[in-house]
Formats: sequence, structure tokens, C-alpha cells
Amino acid sequence: MIVEMRTYTLKPGTTPQFEERFAAALPNRAKLSPLAAFWHSEVGPLNQVIHVWPYETMDERTRIRGEAVKMEGWPPNTREFVVEQKSQIFIPAPFSPKLAPAQHGGLYEIRIYTMAPGMIPEQIERWSAQIGERVKLSPLVFAGHSEIGDLNLWCHIWAYKDAAERFAVRDKARREGIWPPKGGAPGRMLKQENMLVVPAAFSPLK
Repeated sequence: MIVEMRTYTLKPGTTPQFEERFAAALPNRAKLSPLAAFWHSEVGPLNQVIHVWPYETMDERTRIRGEAVKMEGWPPNTREFVVEQKSQIFIPAPFSPKLAPAQHGGLYEIRIYTMAPGMIPEQIERWSAQIGERVKLSPLVFAGHSEIGDLNLWCHIWAYKDAAERFAVRDKARREGIWPPKGGAPGRMLKQENMLVVPAAFSPLK
């Protein structure tokens, strides 16, 4: 399984129009493969939309995308709104849940860590030992490492009902020593980024 995360930076004020056109074109595209999620940013880098597509293999992705561009109405007519496009391929960690439609809540947090080269296996091992307790507090939506695009990235996505629940969960996890995972080699992490996003009305993950 691979997961493609496509992030588009839009012109200020154009997110509603982008989502409207994307939603209109999606049913036809979804006949080829399912959309896993569609979010727009609220906190962090603004004016961004993130759409997530799972595929079984890179070959399947290539085939489906080739078929999609031949379809009427795809890609959506949104070029006038787009400032920048970025695509990243991630490999799910062994404990990452299946990206299936679900009603998790109104707020998602996307956290991306840049790891030192060679540190991804240790990250997976450390998380595997403690993730069971952490997911009792709030759902893990995805965790995995980059394969194509920027390298040595560790991406994890969490769902919350709202910002208040996010604060309460993270505070409880720290106070009770549940999270973050302890140990690990010094200097393993080079950079941390996060953003809070909300699902579009048509997103399978809500």
C-alpha cells in the first residue's frame, strides 16, 4: 500500500470555489479509485488543500492516473486558483490504520517530522511499543514515512472533535507519560511541522 498526499496552495479566498469544483468532478474520478480524505488548512500554512489517495502499488497509481486524465471533467477546472502543487508518496507504518471512510470529528492534525537519515526504522519501532495506549485517547488516522518527494519524513495524522479536545488529549498524554514515545537516538529528529485542518463536506474522513 502507498498513500499519495497532494497539497495545493491556493490564492487567498479561493478555497470554497476550489472545493466546489473538486466536489463536482469527484464522483467520476472516484470510479477509478477512492479518495481517502480532503482537508483545508485552518492553522499553520494557510490557503492549502490536502487530498489523500491510497493505491496498492506505484504501478496502480500510474495506471489509474493515466486513465483519469482521459476522463471528461478530470482534473477539475481549478488551475486559476492554484499557486503551488506538491505531491508526496508515503509508506504506511505497520500499525497505521486503514484509510477508510469514518466520522472522527471536526479537526485533524497533520504532523510531519524530518528525521535524520536512517532513523525511520527506529521511529517505527519506538512508536509500535506505545501506540496502543496513545490511540485510546484519540484516533490515529495515518502514520508513515516518505518514499517519493522529500525524503526522511515521518507523517502522522490525528483526529479530534475540536481544538479543546486536542488540547486536553495532548495534555493528558504528556502528564501520564503515555506520549510521546520515550528513548531513541540523540539528534534523530531534525525538524517538526504541524497544521490543523478541517474536512470538506465531501471528504470520506470527517
